[in-house]
Amino acid sequence: MNAQLTKQSKPTLVNVIAWMTLASGIVNIIWGIAASAAALHTVIGFICTPFTILPTVLGIFEVIYAAKLFSIPPQAVKPSTTIAILEIVAVVAGNLFSMVVGILALVFYNDATVRDYFASLNGTLASVAAVVPVAPAKPEVAAVAPDESTPTEESHSSEEETPKG
Repeated sequence: MNAQLTKQSKPTLVNVIAWMTLASGIVNIIWGIAASAAALHTVIGFICTPFTILPTVLGIFEVIYAAKLFSIPPQAVKPSTTIAILEIVAVVAGNLFSMVVGILALVFYNDATVRDYFASLNGTLASVAAVVPVAPAKPEVAAVAPDESTPTEESHSSEEETPKG
């Protein structure tokens, strides 16, 4: 029981991501089945049926990922930006709801508390904001002897002061 008390609680945004992903998964499964059924009624649609199945496949992956986010105790899972990007691309299939969920998921994945939560689940380092930057070192300039063939300012001033003759 003490192990549960020391575990970090799940941030609200992670729960929101899980609920949105689950809802989008269910909508994508229904959308894909409906599009496939509608496409089978025409000859051209029959040829395009593999494209109408893609939302269904994405929906299945979304439901699996949401189940991992809901699990108790939490499973070691990383933020799935791939699923979020595929949700945005689902607008090609006409699913605007999935596009909105994908955009919101990407925004929520960039939140500091969400990043820290996923980092603690996976046992990786905390967020990058905790790292203190080090000031860059000044480059050393090597002393180079002046070349005799190229006159310097000192040689110009000394030549002007001495009379030629």
